[in-house]
Amino acid sequence: MKHWAIFIDNNSKKKEFIQNLLNGQISAPFTTLTGTSIQLFSKATLEVLIDEEEKHGTKKIAQNRNQTLKSMSSGEQKKALLDYLLKSDALSIILDNPFDNLDKSSQITLVEQLSQKASHIHFIQLINRKRDVLPFMTDYFFLKNATLEPIQNLDAFFNATDEIVFKGKIPQPININGYTEEILIKLKNVNVQFNEKPILNAVNWEIKVGEFWQLIGKNGSGKTTLISMLTGENPKGYGQDIFLFGFKKGSGESIWDIKKHIGYFTPSMTDKFKGYHTIEHMLISGLNDSIGLYIKPSEAQLGLAKKWLELIGMWSIKDTQFCTLSRGQQRLVMTARAMIKKPLLLILDEATAALDDASAALLVTLVNKISTESNTAILFVSHRDEPHLKPDFVYELQMTTNDGSTGVVV
Repeated sequence: MKHWAIFIDNNSKKKEFIQNLLNGQISAPFTTLTGTSIQLFSKATLEVLIDEEEKHGTKKIAQNRNQTLKSMSSGEQKKALLDYLLKSDALSIILDNPFDNLDKSSQITLVEQLSQKASHIHFIQLINRKRDVLPFMTDYFFLKNATLEPIQNLDAFFNATDEIVFKGKIPQPININGYTEEILIKLKNVNVQFNEKPILNAVNWEIKVGEFWQLIGKNGSGKTTLISMLTGENPKGYGQDIFLFGFKKGSGESIWDIKKHIGYFTPSMTDKFKGYHTIEHMLISGLNDSIGLYIKPSEAQLGLAKKWLELIGMWSIKDTQFCTLSRGQQRLVMTARAMIKKPLLLILDEATAALDDASAALLVTLVNKISTESNTAILFVSHRDEPHLKPDFVYELQMTTNDGSTGVVV
């Protein structure tokens, strides 16, 4: 049984490749798939299903689940879609970065499920990260732009590494934050439940100035809920012992009193972004906490943006439209955008998801550099063990059967 691993990078024309297969435009090396039913396991498939569910109010793939697709975590959504596809009559399934947004135990389960089906279903795995290749793949290719190129020397391909160096120091902000306390965030016995379902159970956590934390936990453990409480956007924080940048939650602070101290990025911020803003303006917008720039920047702001763009190697293309950048380039810009005001806390939520190895390594190197050269505390949220990430501490939300997740420093 043939199975194909197709490695992609930021320049690969993945959408075009997928659409050709789904439309029946079958050519070598996939001639054995001619006339077969091909299904797509992808974030794009989930977006279509979520849209249909919202428009028509009917569940297609989550019929036996209490939640709607939209209300599930990204990991739970992928589990529901995979169960649905494996029960269909598909003889071929395209797996578009299947491990993204899955916790470690779910990744192991996924490998087991797919391995059991590999004797009678053809799998085409589109993959950014070498570590994610499924163990039963038989043929290996690289999608260079729109052309499939066979990988001749697998050992050399899998062992190749690149040295990454950012020249220069992390730029200093225009305005110095006057915060003088040691503790930025403090949660004491925090409990959260939704519709009587416990999510967080007696969570205790302190984040101090300059600390580098990685937040981990299984899908559905409450990571998104916890982050939304730190950013001030979750009303479940009221009435609890939560202290954010010197304010006790609910003591009269505004959401902007909290947000001015936070730099935040998650890929969903730009996944559907279509605005016509230059790289330079997108970066400067971080000083105003807006996506895109809508007021004329000052000379000081332009000068600070130049320093950041020189650091990440994009000064020469500063007038390029942000939406035309590769995914890896966009993530670098958005990380710099989150840091440009030098916040007390930088939150990066799944910032390396769907990046190829080179782009992920570049972003991780930048995050490590920020940690080393600034007193900004970092909260890096990820399901992955990025090989070169250097957090000071790891905080894990550990799920219990009935009482919600507790937090543990591991």
